[in-house]
Amino acid sequence: MAQTKVIALTGNQAAAEAMRQINFDVAAVYPISPQTELMGFFAEYVANGEVDTEMIAVDGEHSAMATCIGAAAAGARTITASAGPGIAYMVENLYVASGMRVPMVLLDVNRALSAPLSIHCDHADSMLTRDTGWISIFSENAQEAYHNIIMSVKISEKAMFPIIVNYDGYIVSHSIEDVEILDDETVRDFVGPSDIHRIPYPLLDTDKPVTYGATAQPDYYTECKYQQHVDFLKVYDVVREVFDEFAQIIGKRYDFIEEYKTEDAEYIGISMGSSFGTLKDAVDRLREQGKKVGAIKIRLYRPFPVKEIAQALSKAKGVVVLDRADSFDGIGGPLFKDIASALLATENNPFVHNFIYGLGGREIHEEEFMRAFDRLERLEKGIETRENFVEYLQVRE
Repeated sequence: MAQTKVIALTGNQAAAEAMRQINFDVAAVYPISPQTELMGFFAEYVANGEVDTEMIAVDGEHSAMATCIGAAAAGARTITASAGPGIAYMVENLYVASGMRVPMVLLDVNRALSAPLSIHCDHADSMLTRDTGWISIFSENAQEAYHNIIMSVKISEKAMFPIIVNYDGYIVSHSIEDVEILDDETVRDFVGPSDIHRIPYPLLDTDKPVTYGATAQPDYYTECKYQQHVDFLKVYDVVREVFDEFAQIIGKRYDFIEEYKTEDAEYIGISMGSSFGTLKDAVDRLREQGKKVGAIKIRLYRPFPVKEIAQALSKAKGVVVLDRADSFDGIGGPLFKDIASALLATENNPFVHNFIYGLGGREIHEEEFMRAFDRLERLEKGIETRENFVEYLQVRE
């Protein structure tokens, strides 16, 4: 195990520290809350000469992603960060980045989308990115954000797909907690040197000229997307490999999902991001009441861990899916539909119900998650009936 030191940091400070240790070649930046101070912290490292990063101030998030695509295609180790409307503005270019198979890192400091205007956290921005062909990982706290950013470089460059590291705006980004920081040499040894030949087809390798951004007519477009599809399925193995390698450094192995008291659970709640701690508290209190309940956290969101979810839910009677975003489609939130699809691989066919919570940064309390479990049990046993698959928690009458 590597030596660590414990420092009190906000999530944004922890993320900036990971960026400093990795020493990216290029960072394209544009401010938007709650991401702004993240790149502000990193700008201090640049100004003080602590990194060699070329920090490029652009005129918007669309330009930030375009800059990153060019830099990454040229062979530079590249990063950017944004939130909420900024993510929405760069979505067009997210498809370009994944289609071109350029490795890079995007930090999404999760923020709600207008209207009405909110600068606070929910997962609407992440859900915009779920079908763009990017790998996507969620962080529960500052420690996970720090670790995920370090691992994301290696995941992206091994898989040759761009990656998003998500952490909750203000809840994680601006809250202070103890974070175990690795030494610089350990981090840089883990990610490896930023050599142009670490990726297969750098644009600036004049000995092996390649084309980026070509047009594909109908007779070839499908084949391009099929190759992207097949290779994206290989991401599962890449993530496992990197998780295994990182475990040798920190003495703890991350996985696609994290289970809590699920071994004998009849009812299981599922969430992503910072609310998982609250969900575990709800499980503990219900366990004290004799309820057989458990919890699952989704860490790897794209590609979705279908097999792991199906296995974890293979003995459950009912499933509470907790979405921090709504799809407004009459069916349920994005995570709900992912879980419902994964349940097709189970034989027990558990009863699944969706709850929307925490929109626009509203705090969630364990009592509300406890009520969600109670509602699920009543529905599963037929004591109550439902008109829709989804309902809102925390709505004021």
